[in-house]
Amino acid sequence: MIVKQKPSAIKLLFTLRGSILPKVYPQILLISLISAFITNIQHGFPSSFSSYSVAPFTLLGIALSLFLGFRNNASYQRWWEARGLWGQLVYDTRSFTRQVLSYIDDIDDEGEKGRDSQRRLVYLSIAFTHALRHRLRDSAPWQDVERFVEPIHHTSMQQAQNLPDYLLRLLGKELGYCRQQRLTSDLMLQNMDERINSMTVVLSACERIHSTPLPFAYTLLVHRTTYLYCFMLPFGLVSSLGWVTPLICGVIAYTFFGLDALSEELEEPFGLAANQLPLTALSRNIEINLLEALGETELPPNIMAKNGYLQYSIFDQLSVISSGYGSRISVAKKYTA
Repeated sequence: MIVKQKPSAIKLLFTLRGSILPKVYPQILLISLISAFITNIQHGFPSSFSSYSVAPFTLLGIALSLFLGFRNNASYQRWWEARGLWGQLVYDTRSFTRQVLSYIDDIDDEGEKGRDSQRRLVYLSIAFTHALRHRLRDSAPWQDVERFVEPIHHTSMQQAQNLPDYLLRLLGKELGYCRQQRLTSDLMLQNMDERINSMTVVLSACERIHSTPLPFAYTLLVHRTTYLYCFMLPFGLVSSLGWVTPLICGVIAYTFFGLDALSEELEEPFGLAANQLPLTALSRNIEINLLEALGETELPPNIMAKNGYLQYSIFDQLSVISSGYGSRISVAKKYTA
């Protein structure tokens, strides 16, 4: 995701990272070459193309702009809703951790049962965050999730059809254990359960966005109309614009093809493209905050923006594992019920 501040006008004009230009330059080049070919024919044989009125192209351009604007608005709403849901997840996990650490009591001199339940609940919250990210990106979650879940649950966890939902059920069972052991009051258990319910809402809403794209027929209509308009445009402009036709057609192609490609990128906000959500950085931020609240000192490194681009490569992941943090001992041996 692009996170840098707005650059100067000159830098903004030539910035490629985060721009849609790398995706649409083949179409722009094709339209410009066709326009140049038609312009050369018109220059060599002036009567080759009749002088057409620009009114039909104006009307079609206005209609196409409305279509593209509607599609971009729908795609941006999906992107913004997804960002709001992950913001809600940050709020829920922090509030849940604060309630767990504040209101689950120690029941003996050492306070082992209370502290063990606290750690299990917080660890499961972190595991849920990573599992949700991997589910939305259709990637393997085990490397990020297993170290926060007791080994006794690993087999059933790998068999679960919906891993984030399975982890929410484990959270509910752990709260039931806290109630059974009278580690906290029923009122506070109800408040903690409300936070788990809110995480369930976030999970369901993210799954809805991920599994329900914009109607394909509308996307196909806009895509075809964009190509037809840009291919026909040189024939209508060459008699009036002459040698400037390739430049004007290239700019118009950049605008329409760029809007089409940008809406397609924003339509799926959970991917890895430059303008999609930085889910890895968000989940890492949640992990750091929750582990710090537990009082742990071995924290993973923050994912920082590099040259204005927030990214997370496989080399970062390998460095975390090799540093010893990734080999965190599972909670089962240390925290028994």
